[in-house]
Amino acid sequence: MSKTKYIFVTGGVTSSLGKGIVSASLGKLLQARGYKVTIQKFDPYINIDPGTMNPYEHGECYVTDDGAETDLDLGHYERFLNTPTSQANNLTTGQIYYNVIKKEREGAYLGKTVQVIPHITDEIKNNFFALGETGKFDIVITEIGGCVGDIESLPFIEAVRQARWDLGDYNSIVIHLTLVPYLKSAGELKTKPTQHSVKQLSEAGVQPNILVCRAEYPIPMDIRKKIALFCNVNVNSVIQSIDADTIYDVPLLMKKEKLDEIVLEKLQLSTEPEPNLESWKGFLGKLKNPTTEVQIGLVGKYVELPDAYKSIVEALIHAGAVNECRVEVKWVHAEKYEGDTLKKQLDEVDAVLVAPGFGERGVEGKIEASCIARRTLKPFFGICLGLQCAVIGFAREVLKLKDAHSAEMNPNTTNPVIDIMEDQKNLTQMGGTMRLGSYNCKIKKNSLANEVYGKLEISERHRHRYEFNNQYLEQFEKAGMIASGINPESGLAEIMEIKNHPHFIGSQFHPELKSTVENPHPLFVSFVKAAIEYKAKK
Repeated sequence: MSKTKYIFVTGGVTSSLGKGIVSASLGKLLQARGYKVTIQKFDPYINIDPGTMNPYEHGECYVTDDGAETDLDLGHYERFLNTPTSQANNLTTGQIYYNVIKKEREGAYLGKTVQVIPHITDEIKNNFFALGETGKFDIVITEIGGCVGDIESLPFIEAVRQARWDLGDYNSIVIHLTLVPYLKSAGELKTKPTQHSVKQLSEAGVQPNILVCRAEYPIPMDIRKKIALFCNVNVNSVIQSIDADTIYDVPLLMKKEKLDEIVLEKLQLSTEPEPNLESWKGFLGKLKNPTTEVQIGLVGKYVELPDAYKSIVEALIHAGAVNECRVEVKWVHAEKYEGDTLKKQLDEVDAVLVAPGFGERGVEGKIEASCIARRTLKPFFGICLGLQCAVIGFAREVLKLKDAHSAEMNPNTTNPVIDIMEDQKNLTQMGGTMRLGSYNCKIKKNSLANEVYGKLEISERHRHRYEFNNQYLEQFEKAGMIASGINPESGLAEIMEIKNHPHFIGSQFHPELKSTVENPHPLFVSFVKAAIEYKAKK
């Protein structure tokens, strides 16, 4: 009998129903009862990982400590569970096939015909079980991306069927997330899409144990009974998931529906003690009862799709709650707004955050935004490319290096204040070749960074190819922009700040990736605090 229990979460009817949030919420409830839980995501697309995908395609690319470029749902898992994930927590069809083909080339299959069943499904199952076999977890939650019925999902659903057979009774369950739409003209909730979705899943050999039904309105008992009857589940296993004010409400809503209790009973695990959610409720109390409000201008080039900056937005929410402040994000398109129109946009906000990104589009708008914040003494925070834009703006306006630029945007500049790292120069492949994952950083005493972190050694996650060019460091520091965080191994600048400014700081790393409900990131906490102070003075 398996020591580790497995929960598979599938989805049907439509995408974007919130499988990731439901998985993270269930994980939180089980963790709050004392169980050791991890969550993994299996994505059906053929890309090896989301690292080379445009944010418009798939939202942000989340990076783990061990340097894996992963799906943004891993961000939700970390923010809810407050435990780091790794490469093992996110697999794609591309990775599965890549591994199988590599094995075939090495002769691992002894000349056999390599097929979807058993070779692809065995590879999927090996990865289903890999985290459980470490012995670190009581429960492994596996979210299957995409929709039941999609051609891409078929091998994963088949692997779930086989895995359940391998595991035996009471060691695994399937939770199926579905939609119960409300038809305005008929004035009623419709169960047929759910019935069809469960039928498709059952035809693939997988009978769900629990149905989580997304709906805009409460699902009455008669509708639940109908769903239970036609979908072959117990009526108490039909759980409603109503649209919430904030994703952080979902664990409490799922607890009210007894999702965690039902799951534990089906896995024959103890339902004692009750989940301890005091700190979570404390966070929600502060989030929903702010004493003040600030507006932060987020300057980026993917602002039409907020998911491209998901971790930044969530980190601002965490920092807002700590400061008992409601943070309103004003989306400022770096490409559309330049000159006076950009100034007009930023005049209205209490602080400026210049977001990360790649490529030339929108860069001049980002550089200008950093200069406006510097000149007007408005709190500024630059992340990755945001820091680089602040450096370029400072070089042009303060150091009078008029053609200063990044070698990424202008390879012919005579002042490449941002240049490509040595180890990146001869790379021909794009995927997984950047500076990725956790790196150490030493902080200068008596700097703003020192005040923010309260310590002199930190570790943060990176995702970039270009760096501050140290040949210019002396010039910058003489003029008042200092490197207050340095990588001890390479000597590269990690944090830059301006001394004679109330709050002007930029990081080459991505602090948003480490902000969680229980541990809001100090750089965001101090940035929101600076915005509150600026607004009070204004």
